[in-house]
Amino acid sequence: MNRIQAERIWEDFHDRKMVILGGPRQVGKTTLSRQIATRFKNPLYLNFDHPEDRERIRKRDWKKSNDLLIFDEIHKWRIWKSWLKGIYDKEGGEHRILVTGSARLDVYRKGGDSMQGRYHYWRLHPFTYSEILQVTHSNKNVLQNLFTRGGFPEPYLATSERALKRWQRERLERVIREDVFALESIRNLNALFYLHELLVERVGSPISLKSLGEDLGVSPITVGHWIQILESMYVIFIVAPYHKKLTRAIRKEYKVYLYDWSLIRENGLRWENMIASHLLRYCHFQEDSEGDRMQLCFLKDRDDHEADFLLVRDGKPIHLVEAKLTVSQLSRGLLYFSRKLNMKQTSQVVFNFEGIKEGRDADIISGGDFLEKL
Repeated sequence: MNRIQAERIWEDFHDRKMVILGGPRQVGKTTLSRQIATRFKNPLYLNFDHPEDRERIRKRDWKKSNDLLIFDEIHKWRIWKSWLKGIYDKEGGEHRILVTGSARLDVYRKGGDSMQGRYHYWRLHPFTYSEILQVTHSNKNVLQNLFTRGGFPEPYLATSERALKRWQRERLERVIREDVFALESIRNLNALFYLHELLVERVGSPISLKSLGEDLGVSPITVGHWIQILESMYVIFIVAPYHKKLTRAIRKEYKVYLYDWSLIRENGLRWENMIASHLLRYCHFQEDSEGDRMQLCFLKDRDDHEADFLLVRDGKPIHLVEAKLTVSQLSRGLLYFSRKLNMKQTSQVVFNFEGIKEGRDADIISGGDFLEKL
């Protein structure tokens, strides 16, 4: 599969800047980096998790002939930013440099100097509906498989529910017990597992730090910090409320969704999360490739009008979206906000539906047709 970022990353190397590729653990970053490496004459791949590679990184053990240097998981080294800045400033003219990692490397501040102006940042997401169609050339079962298994490569390609469940458990164990432990000073890792379980149950609902803190026996500040950690490790992502021009909007609470939506048991919430993930991928790609300032928000006011998602580009609402499992009448909240914000694009995206039904204020569209265009 050719991921949508591959060609753009290749183009970015012509700017003589580093490329940093972030994304969830096991989403395909190493595979993508090695595909990119095939375009170079003498690339070198080094993984900071491997002792021999780690020693080579520390000693700067490579040759001038290595036209591409790939440093994987180097953010686990406390001085990675200052070290990488030095490598780029001294040797950037001799090598192209690709850095990959399973944390938000654009904001992660575990020591080191700023690298502003020295890199392009890309975020890799789980498989999307449109990416899979490019390979299968048929939409048969793609939507159902993606809905059931999620978009991570290994479970999506798995042939049994047993393989899916084992992968889910093992991935979360590695993220928390290996990645979080390596990067954060948290003694009670079991509390993070429990917090993750609570967040899975609360997908799609406004989050109360106070309520979560009471369940976990810690302060709301601690819960907020732990949520930031799970977000920085690409386990969850946050969708904030949109309040511009909405004087009665609820401004403080946010919603949490999962990168691995297959963990969600309730089908309606799983579908909502799957749509949220595809919309977030769209936002990130527009930011990373075009430089647009994108936001993914939800809408809710004190009069109980609600809409699942609002895409915002450079401060301007561009697309209002509601996720539904089956066709019914158009959502009251969707219609309300469509008129309130004078939206040009409003879509109710339905899992069990074929085609597109156009309306004056909003369209009803099948999940496949909607996701194929993202």
